[in-house]
Amino acid sequence: MKDKRVLYVSSEVIPYLPETEISSMSFEAPRMVNNNGGQIRIFMPRYGNINERRHQLHEVIRLSGMNLVINDLDMPLIIKVASIPKERMQVYFIDNEDYFKRKATFADEDGNFFPDNDERAIFFAKGVIETVKKLNWSPDIIHVHGWLASFLPLYLKTYYSNEPLFENSKVVTSLYNQGFNDTLNKDLIKKIKFDDIADEAVADLSSPDYFSVMKTAMDHSDAVVVGSQDLSSDFEAYLKTLEKPVLKYHNKEEFEQAYLDFYQTEVLD
Repeated sequence: MKDKRVLYVSSEVIPYLPETEISSMSFEAPRMVNNNGGQIRIFMPRYGNINERRHQLHEVIRLSGMNLVINDLDMPLIIKVASIPKERMQVYFIDNEDYFKRKATFADEDGNFFPDNDERAIFFAKGVIETVKKLNWSPDIIHVHGWLASFLPLYLKTYYSNEPLFENSKVVTSLYNQGFNDTLNKDLIKKIKFDDIADEAVADLSSPDYFSVMKTAMDHSDAVVVGSQDLSSDFEAYLKTLEKPVLKYHNKEEFEQAYLDFYQTEVLD
């Protein structure tokens, strides 16, 4: 992976959030690429339950200050950054007071799914892409983890399809069983189509449950990684129909060589 650039876009990363399959692999995979001579960038949302003082987050003024249009509303984009202790890895945080100040990730204290999770996901996807453009950093691979990051493949392959910085970028989506039981806002399609994204690209999102959200992400990706040992029968069946590289599940102890081989021979081939 020497000198290859890999952009990791994740809904959660340790040590900033508790350990899950997603947060753990969103740390281990970039560390592995880093240790094998690659260049990495990591992006995640700046949820309000991340302790900024303890983790030493600070705003990057030169990257902040842009507004993103979400469903006809101007939403200010704030970029913060922190370094993971003992690792040569920086994490960029996508922030906005309306979407991410609340002291929870995806649901309130009673377990109710936030009604604007759809807009938070759109904002995160667009915020990452716009920030990478400002950095003028052209990734060879963009690897997406977690459903809140899952609109990035869609936006990259449609709304940003003519962006030269990403012309040769390959998009990989990791599929986990860590999803949600609810559905996203029923007006999700309308909000995405506000960005002039074609009907056929979002056809599956008329009922935006976890399966349709991840199916849309996989359909707009160049390759898929199975991130959980046990997936639903719907996902297992859909993976068999994909005409693109799929890497089967590897646990944290044995993933390194499998990911390296997959990146180099299947994704970048």
